[in-house]
Amino acid sequence: MTNAPLDELYRRYIACLNGQDWRELGRFVHEEVEHNGRRLGVAGYREMLIKDYEDIPDLRFNIDMLVCDGSTVAARLLFNCRPKGEFLGLQVNGRKVAFAENVFYAFGQRRIVSVWSVIDKAAIEAQLRAGAAG
Repeated sequence: MTNAPLDELYRRYIACLNGQDWRELGRFVHEEVEHNGRRLGVAGYREMLIKDYEDIPDLRFNIDMLVCDGSTVAARLLFNCRPKGEFLGLQVNGRKVAFAENVFYAFGQRRIVSVWSVIDKAAIEAQLRAGAAG
């Protein structure tokens, strides 16, 4: 796999997520996909994403940084959204928050087989504190 096709494939995956085109998700995600060490399978991965959109109706994945190397993708995704209630154990309750997610993907057979994700929860906490003070 060369870098350019993997870059293009990843961008199509992000477009699939932003379009909430769940029928097409299997084109990008392997049947046995794992997320942060937990095997979800494509059905469980789809359920996780659908719940994310239910909890955050204005969710949109925005690529800030993208690096492709062999069969690995590293990305920094930016979000600017209004989670409806609790998010990452924080009472956001519809307030607008901006944060980043740092995520690594392992690809096999041109589909995502493993995802390792870390969300910048401290950035959200700081915004909630600032909003409470103001």
